[in-house]
Amino acid sequence: MTATIASLPSTTELLDRSGSEFDLVVVGSGAGSICAALVAKALGKRCVILEKQAKVGGSTAISGGVLWTPCNPLMAEEGIPDSYERARRYFDSVVTYQGPGTSPERREAFLKLGPPMIEFLRARGMRFFRPEGWADYYDDRPGGEPRSRCLMAPLYDARALGPWAAKLARSPVGAGMPVHSHELPDLYLAKRGWKGKAMALRLGSRMLRSRLTGADLVSNGAAIQGRMLEIALREGIPIVPEAPVCDLVVEGGRVVGVKLALAAGERVVRARGAVLLNAGGFSRSQGIRERFGPAPTAAQWTAANPGDTGEVLETAMRLGAAVDNMDAFWWVPTTQGLDGRWPEGTTMPDGSLAPWTHHLDLSLPYSIVVDRRGERYLNESASYMEVGERMHERNRTHGSAIPSFVVFDGLHRKWYPWGTALPGVTPKAWLDSGYMKKADTLAGLAAAFGIDADGLAKTVERWNGFCRTGVDADFQRGARCFDRAHGDPSVKPNPNLGPISTPPYYAVAMVPSDVGTAGGLVTDAWARVLRADGSAIEGLYATGNTTASVMGRTYPGAGASIAAAFTFAYIAAHHAFGEARRIDALLGGGAARGGASA
Repeated sequence: MTATIASLPSTTELLDRSGSEFDLVVVGSGAGSICAALVAKALGKRCVILEKQAKVGGSTAISGGVLWTPCNPLMAEEGIPDSYERARRYFDSVVTYQGPGTSPERREAFLKLGPPMIEFLRARGMRFFRPEGWADYYDDRPGGEPRSRCLMAPLYDARALGPWAAKLARSPVGAGMPVHSHELPDLYLAKRGWKGKAMALRLGSRMLRSRLTGADLVSNGAAIQGRMLEIALREGIPIVPEAPVCDLVVEGGRVVGVKLALAAGERVVRARGAVLLNAGGFSRSQGIRERFGPAPTAAQWTAANPGDTGEVLETAMRLGAAVDNMDAFWWVPTTQGLDGRWPEGTTMPDGSLAPWTHHLDLSLPYSIVVDRRGERYLNESASYMEVGERMHERNRTHGSAIPSFVVFDGLHRKWYPWGTALPGVTPKAWLDSGYMKKADTLAGLAAAFGIDADGLAKTVERWNGFCRTGVDADFQRGARCFDRAHGDPSVKPNPNLGPISTPPYYAVAMVPSDVGTAGGLVTDAWARVLRADGSAIEGLYATGNTTASVMGRTYPGAGASIAAAFTFAYIAAHHAFGEARRIDALLGGGAARGGASA
């Protein structure tokens, strides 16, 4: 517990100790990597996880830390009814994108094998809880679940990792506050009612206990990956940071290993059974973003993992791997100045940039999103993925939505947080820099940002009428359980609607940020990487944001991408070592019907 990071072996030493040949080589340490390694271990195989960054955990470790897993065992234990058929009705009603990544066989594999994957991890010491009330994002669709199909990990004391604690990736936002992402909506309402005040008190109590006991509490994605890392270390699974893969080794048409570009020179790590790519996507590659779209695009807007630079994806593409849905990202809106400057609070102590993600505060009342015409064009309380899709769609059709503008009034600034600012506090630096504009009239606000004043006036008048009736006749904001869970219940008759009528008025410019890519390598129901002709590249599997997501261009519920990464990693390891029939039995023959061989 008292060891320092300096006591850990170097990358070269870790490789020397572990050897240069394994049954399974996993590239990347995000969601699913340790799961795949644990499956390999259970099957009597040796595995190594290679991570190019100094920190372990990938995008999952810096995420909200949720797995969207229908029919999960915790639902059954709590008596919440669900079924594959019900989940499939919901999935098919919301995932409308038709591509190889969203094939019927892959949909079936994700939905049917998620629950046994969770059971497998729990049996090895992983802990989950179900956050009540975190509804499916489209709970009003057939098969939608208003209570929660999500799973999270309890707060985790990273001291259990010993010297590896300093190697666990953590979100740069929130200064490591021990608060679960599903608790944030209550915390945002600390000035609005006893529920919010109680949440603030609970958070304060946790922070005080941590300080008194010396605990290193992490939450959300770091809690998932921290406990998974502890399990992996206990099981003796070698994990090697600072080991970037620069190429795949191919012999006789089969992938048999990887080539590393180490500080000490190139090194080959061989795989007797398979290589699993779980190295993220290309959010931080301006070149790949511009190649595939959509436009406008900027790598600086992303909140994705710093290692999300796409070189592993490009390596597989050079080998002949097919890609799909490459213009799709896991959108989350962010805000910045029109001149490109970032607001005070987004630059971290180490100089890195951490754009704010506004998926919670956009749901709160007394605010709307408009384009340059001053017109609303979306449900501001909808899924963050949907908000990004609507922004790009509106920009394609009207050329007016990137940037868009969040408009709110004095009550919003008085009662709710924004970015890093507490309720009632508007940093002077925001106004001085022009990031946030302030005016006594809507016309003055429109002029400050170049928004059509007549359009904005008409939009606000119509919006205020909706607030009186409680019904958003244009975009149904507040109609879903998901919307209302992120509103202010003290606002009646609709917790997501509040009139913009109390000066002064404020606005900020909004652009489509992301937390990763939704397009990538085409894989089958077994997670095998496919060529354009549908044939599998022997020995090569992929999962996570390296792949074209089974979710297509939709986020069905919180944690959909993380759950898929775990599930297809679980499948890949079974298939790679001759356990396809065991998995196919759980599918009722579904994968075999889709053409996969055992």
